[in-house]
Formats: sequence, structure tokens, C-alpha cells
Amino acid sequence: MTTKPSIPKGTRDFSPLEMAKRNYIFDTIREVYHLYGFQQIETPALETLATLMGKYGEEGDKLLFKILNSGDCMSGISDEELLSRNSAKLAGKFCEKGLRYDLTVPFARYVVMHREELVFPFKRYQIQPVWRADRPQKGRYREFYQCDADVVGSDSLLNEVELMQIVDTVFSRFGIRVCIKINNRKILTGIAELIGEAEKIVDITVAIDKLDKIGLDNVNAELREKGISEEAISKLQPVILLEGDNGEKLEKLRQLLASSATGLKGVEETAFILSTLDGLGLKNQVELDLTLARGLNYYTGAIFEVKALDVQMGSITGGGRYDNLTGVFGLAGVSGVGISFGADRIFDVLNQLDLYPKEASCGTRLLFANFGEREAAYSMQVLAQVRKAGIRAEIYPDCCKMKKQMGYANAKGIPYVALAGENEMAEGKVTLKDMVTGGQSLLTPEELIAIVGNCR
Repeated sequence: MTTKPSIPKGTRDFSPLEMAKRNYIFDTIREVYHLYGFQQIETPALETLATLMGKYGEEGDKLLFKILNSGDCMSGISDEELLSRNSAKLAGKFCEKGLRYDLTVPFARYVVMHREELVFPFKRYQIQPVWRADRPQKGRYREFYQCDADVVGSDSLLNEVELMQIVDTVFSRFGIRVCIKINNRKILTGIAELIGEAEKIVDITVAIDKLDKIGLDNVNAELREKGISEEAISKLQPVILLEGDNGEKLEKLRQLLASSATGLKGVEETAFILSTLDGLGLKNQVELDLTLARGLNYYTGAIFEVKALDVQMGSITGGGRYDNLTGVFGLAGVSGVGISFGADRIFDVLNQLDLYPKEASCGTRLLFANFGEREAAYSMQVLAQVRKAGIRAEIYPDCCKMKKQMGYANAKGIPYVALAGENEMAEGKVTLKDMVTGGQSLLTPEELIAIVGNCR
């Protein structure tokens, strides 16, 4: 019995209609990136594990898809090592490459390798798939696209401001209402100092970043598991649950973090970004959220996350500043900041809210029916004119019953069918059938183009 084919969990096939919708997402984001002066690059799906490991924290490293070495991957491994069943150690010998976890670390590697060719500040964008060995669930996939924009070689906070403008512009074009959440890793460092647990900053940020997913009690339980004292946890509560508008939160933070130079620097950076955005007329709200931590260890300054307001969905965009990332590849002193749109989650949100414009899924606009060899040759000449005018059109390739050809048009949602028989050929015209109304008109090629050409 033949086994029914399947695909791995956390991956998906996409139909032509779904691809049309996805391309609408990619094209919209790409257009906005170009509007702000970003240039496109691509990097390989595979990176060396030396490039990937140690950049995402312990939790992130566990989610890397590792690829067995070509040939005899067990060559050079002793029986003793195999019997030890030490998966981490064995993976280091079996595997030298892995699928990229995100686009930021490969970008940092790209900058270091090509630094002599680049003009700084370098503004790049990248739209490619990434892979994570995560547990699949709603809105979380093992293979998904990211749409990144980064600026390297500039410390200016105007970069953060423009990235937030990009976020606002993209979601305004999609018609999705969002909340842009902002925080700063320096503020979180100051908070860790305030509660006397500065050396546990990573454990603290990983835990509080889960607040909206697992709740306060579970966050506190995780902090206890990481060895954070009860006194420190008690001091942390009023900070992460701080209320008020952005200005009130900033003022309270200035008071709370008065003894932390790092914390105060984070407060002032955040205040500059928020005050500048206030004068730019953004359509979506921007909120200072002290529970936002972005678990990845490489962020060093401002951090961002975007949540859709009208659907239950995780973060659909995120990012931040990562001053130290290129340093691990031998290029110190190059500051970077970036954002990443989660295209797959945006796809799900647009589907749930039914926000795709009609033209986003507009496929073939016109089908030429096939009545035989002579008629097809005539139709091909008109079809060439139609396509030259930028109209999506095709001809049914086989001469068969009209019922079958009309069924094809209906199945593909083609709104118009062109009929060219002996009479039409004699007059140099075609009969245009509207598949919605059923009406028919005898038209010249120019008249046909004028009528059909309103949806490209």
C-alpha cells in the first residue's frame, strides 16, 4: 500500500491564491523599505554552526536545526562517544552547518565579510525564510519568512525613530490596527541592578518576557527556579507592573533608577524616541512596556515589539539595537538596529480580519476560448495585444467542449472569457463574455482592452 505523502509539522504548502496574498505582503513591505532608502541583499539558507551558535542564548541555540555532515558523518567518532548518548557533544561532531534561525546574525556575518565594499551607515533589507526547531502551534511555525530591515554603522536614535515610522506605515497600508511596544535593555539592566541581581539580567529578562503568555505567578516561579531571591522578586513587582501613560512611566523610572547610570541612559534614549515620534503623527499607538524584554541576548538598547489589536496573535513584528553583534565576528565598534516583520503571522492576521484588497488576489483576468487551430491562431494575435497592455490573460490550450472551458474559467475565478469564431474573425473582433453577469459584447481588441484592463 502506497504511503500517503505528508509534510513536516510546522511547515505549509501555499496555493496560488495564498501565494498571491503573500506576495501582496512582501511587495507592500518591500515598497516601504525602498521608500526609506533600504537596499536588498540575500544570504544562504545554510550557515556554519560557528556563525550561529552562541548568538541566541541557551534557549535559542536549542532551537537551531543542525544538518548532518555530508558523507560518513560518523567518521572519527568512537564507540565510547556514541554510547555516551551526549546529544550536544555528538551534534558538534556530526554537524558543521545549520539552517539560519533568523536573518540578523547572518546579516552581521555579511557585514564583516563585505565591510570593504559597503558604504556606512549601511541600510539593508532582506526577505527570506528562517527555521526554528520549535513546537508548532497557532501562529508559530518551524519554517517561516522574516522581512528584516537593519541599519549598521550609526549610533543615531533617528534610526530607531524611522524604523518605528516604517512599522506604522506598513500596518497602516495593511489596515491592521497595532500597538507598537517599546522598551530598552539598558532600563532592564538598571532594574536588575536596582533589585540587587545584576548578574542575573539574562534570567530576569527571559522570564519577564513571558509575562503575557504565562502570567505573573508563573514568571515569579521561573525567577525563583533561576535563583532570584524573594526580596529581589518583591522589589521587581511594582516595576514590571508600572502603570500610567508613557510620560508618567518615564518620570517614575527616572526616580526609581536614579542610582543606575545605565538605567538612566536607557530612560533618556526611550524618552527621545517617544517624544520624536509624538511629533510625527503616527496612526498607531506607541506604548512603553517594561515587561518587553526580547529574550535574545544580543540586544543592547531600544527593543520593539508589535501586537495586533483586533486578533489574538503573538508578536507580528519585533527588533531592537544590537551594538555588540558584529564584534563576535571580529568587527568591533559597529552599532546596528533593526526590525523584522513576521510575514506568516501577518498573513494569518490579514486572513482573520479579511483585509486583503481585491486586486491582491487578482489572477488571470481574461481567458480566450479555443474553437480550433485557425481560431486559436487568431486569438493568439489578440492575446499578444492584451498582454502587451499589461492584462493577465491566457488561452485554453485544447480544443474541447465549451462547458469544460467555461468550467475552467469559473474554477479559476476568471471574470471574462473572449470568444473568437468565424464571424468574429471576419470582422476583426472578439465577443467578450462577462462571467459574472452573463452579458456579451462584440468588441475590437482596443475596446476589449479598455473594458478588461481595470484590474491588473
